[in-house]
Amino acid sequence: MRKVKKALISVSDKSGLEEFAKGLNELGVEILSTGGTAKLISGLGIKVRSVSDYTGFPEMLNGRVKTLHPKIHGGLLSLRENKDHMEQVKKHNIELIDMVVVNLYPFEKTVAKEGVKQEEAIENIDIGGPSMLRSAAKNFKDVAIVCSPDRYKDVLGELKKNNGSISDKLHFELGVEVFEKTSKYDTAIYNYLKAQLNGEKGKDAAFPDDLSLSFGKVQSLRYGENPHQKAAFYKDKNVNVVGISNARQLHGKELSFNNIIDLDAALEIVKQFKEPAASVIKHTNPCGAAQRETLDKAYLDALDCDRVSAFGSIVGLNRKVDKAAAQAILSADFTECIIAPEYDSDALELLKQKKNLRLIEVGKLRGVENDYDLKKVLGGVLIQDRDVLEINEKDLKAVTKKKPTQDELKSLLFGWKIVKHVRSNAIVLCNGTKTVGVGAGQMSRVDSMIIAIRKSNGRCKGATCASDAFFPKEDAIQEAKKAGITSIVQPGGSIRDEHVIKACDEAGISMVFTGARHFKH
Repeated sequence: MRKVKKALISVSDKSGLEEFAKGLNELGVEILSTGGTAKLISGLGIKVRSVSDYTGFPEMLNGRVKTLHPKIHGGLLSLRENKDHMEQVKKHNIELIDMVVVNLYPFEKTVAKEGVKQEEAIENIDIGGPSMLRSAAKNFKDVAIVCSPDRYKDVLGELKKNNGSISDKLHFELGVEVFEKTSKYDTAIYNYLKAQLNGEKGKDAAFPDDLSLSFGKVQSLRYGENPHQKAAFYKDKNVNVVGISNARQLHGKELSFNNIIDLDAALEIVKQFKEPAASVIKHTNPCGAAQRETLDKAYLDALDCDRVSAFGSIVGLNRKVDKAAAQAILSADFTECIIAPEYDSDALELLKQKKNLRLIEVGKLRGVENDYDLKKVLGGVLIQDRDVLEINEKDLKAVTKKKPTQDELKSLLFGWKIVKHVRSNAIVLCNGTKTVGVGAGQMSRVDSMIIAIRKSNGRCKGATCASDAFFPKEDAIQEAKKAGITSIVQPGGSIRDEHVIKACDEAGISMVFTGARHFKH
């Protein structure tokens, strides 16, 4: 046990500080502090000794130098059981500091802001804070270190329980937390400045020579993809996006590993649309998606694409869920989860009648957002930009004698937005702005076409077709002809494009090229 008699408090994030400072004061702990932190604590009627008064040096260089002083670091680093150390601190009038309460300048939040300038980022690189944390953490047996407001309750509780002392176990835990915190902080600074340096050199700043990733734990999961696999969910604290990583669960049982993946897929589909849109996901693939004038109609169109596959599905919506949409969803046999910007009170009341239905709220959507796309392989990681490429009507190149109608073009563009979210090889059949058949994840493109046609149950007559990559042979075109498909969108680029175009001409099918593919592995 270590008695806490003197604490140095200097924090950027002042949440929870009032209660914590009052608790220390009630326990008779002397408080040293700096700047705004000292002002806040003093305003509570608590006696505070300024670091400047203690060291004999004022804060200088616009606050860049406050605590970088032997009287601070000597008080942190000196070993209490070392006779020589104790003689030296006495000789130099250094007082022992038993606790450091420090959180760092918000560098990660600063650089995550759009349009942040390098000068602002650099001013948010904390020097004194990490220095004090590291000094105290090196001497964790003698000094307690609190580097997060999340720890205030634990520390105060132990101090009250132990008559102003902290156990060796908690001392050790707090010390380890510091090195985790400072390593992540330094990594964030390195990644930002390295990207800036690469940009100046004309290199691709997104992909540095050395990549350091930092994620914070959101929650432990019951298991992974299968019950025999352990799992947890982590988020990138430096990326501020609207998505499952920053979502709020309003109702239902705990999310599973597979739920989280499917919820992400469901939301990313509907983010693409300005009009009300819905997606129905199973095993990361859409078994239906639609855009309509109201959310309930969009959902029902998406559901009708493949009601059999939709059993136990994840639903994504891009509007506030109202009562009509809630009633439509409850008409399905079984839905696992819903993810949407928000829910009105009537919808929530209805949906909460299903005890286990998970309801996830993400807040106002901002459209499709870019981020890294990471794929882990054994012993390594692949990293790329997310596939956020948009194709508009002006980007389409008609290559057949027959040209698509305006209605077909609208349907083709809708299908093209959906097909990039389907595992390759991918075929999506659409009637207007709703899917009627989806073929996913086949080793042969013609098999994906056959599956999509079969799943359409005859609704593909007069439908359009979107293919995520080129057709290597005419066989899929022949299947499309038999099914009554009238128009196709695909990237083009095959050495057999001429043969495929000829097959479309002979079948009376119009076809357009996008010049871009949408593989999803």
